[in-house]
Amino acid sequence: MQQNNLSASSAQPTGTEAYRQNKQTIAAPTDGNAIRDLVCFSHLRWDFVFQRPQHLMTRAAQGWRVFFIEEPVFQDELDVSGFNERQEGNVWVITPQLPKNLDPTNVRQEQENLVTTLLHKYDIQDYAAWYYTPMALAFTDKLEPKVIVYDCMDELSAFRGAPPELVEWEKELLEKADLVFTGGQSLYEAKRNRHHSVHAFPSSIDKAHFAKARTAEEPADQRGIKSPKFGFYGVVDERFDIELLRELSSRRPDWHFVIIGPVVKIDALTLPQNLNIHYLGMKSYDQLPAYLGGWDVALLLFARNESTRYISPTKTPEYLAAGKPVVSTSIRDVVRPYGEAGLVHIADTAEDFENAINRALADAEDPEWLPRVEAFLADNSWDNTWQQMQTLILEKSLETAPQQKTVQSANL
Repeated sequence: MQQNNLSASSAQPTGTEAYRQNKQTIAAPTDGNAIRDLVCFSHLRWDFVFQRPQHLMTRAAQGWRVFFIEEPVFQDELDVSGFNERQEGNVWVITPQLPKNLDPTNVRQEQENLVTTLLHKYDIQDYAAWYYTPMALAFTDKLEPKVIVYDCMDELSAFRGAPPELVEWEKELLEKADLVFTGGQSLYEAKRNRHHSVHAFPSSIDKAHFAKARTAEEPADQRGIKSPKFGFYGVVDERFDIELLRELSSRRPDWHFVIIGPVVKIDALTLPQNLNIHYLGMKSYDQLPAYLGGWDVALLLFARNESTRYISPTKTPEYLAAGKPVVSTSIRDVVRPYGEAGLVHIADTAEDFENAINRALADAEDPEWLPRVEAFLADNSWDNTWQQMQTLILEKSLETAPQQKTVQSANL
């Protein structure tokens, strides 16, 4: 027995309104074999941090219905499974609600039942299945979408707490997928020999949104921090270089470091607490440009470990679109292309990072630096990225249509 806990809301998700004010209209497909809906399975929650999944699904929703299915929430008081649902524009955010005492087999079965219920409720037939987590294949392997997309935005198996079976599920997903997209060049190089149709789609930007940093009024909780200010925004987890921040802030007590974002999967007590480090907590996507606008240099404080080996930080082009000089540790997808193009300074030790920040401060005074940045970012946008992805999906749906019709005829 299942129970649907349905709740609709007219409120827009964080960051969506900023996109809609600057969006390019994406026409709905009209071909008889075209995709009508997109069902996305994500390990990231819609309301956590506005990043790649939200950017792409928001744009997909300009032409298709999008059903964004999160990982389940387990509750002691539940006796039967259900799902919470809310509609935001043309995106339905679905959160399965499961009793806490279920064993793994029943968890998979209940999720499979809930997905089946959702497909029937909304008459979802001509759809693409889009995976951010291979683990979702455990309860969706019986689905029959027109196209299966694996958007590999991280090497999840390298993250702290990753389930040991993740590697095997990814292997199976790579066998079933029609298309594989990767969140950066390094991931593309790691996956390209494991699938017949792998496409690199590095992090993009909403330039108009982040260009607001150049004129925005600095928020009150940052305004009182002395200059010069150097900032980082993003999730503070095992990828964050705690010791680099600690040593850098000790070397330069006259510099102030602003850290914006939630602390996840690490003990917040391990973070350095020097007087010139300011943790301002999580801010919405819409608020980020105003904070960026008050920084002298933007930082990418990533540790060099297995969890950062394949990352392609979205914030790199966002920082640059805001008109801010950038210093980063030697993350491969930052070094290529941004470091090689002379747009981002690269350093790993505290001493080198300090020197790189000084060089970045000089960039801000160079009248030729910003035009070079803008020329480099000219064709970089989430709109362009989504349109290229959508074209590949529609082309693939046409390729698979005759095969599907043959199978259907054989079953009559």
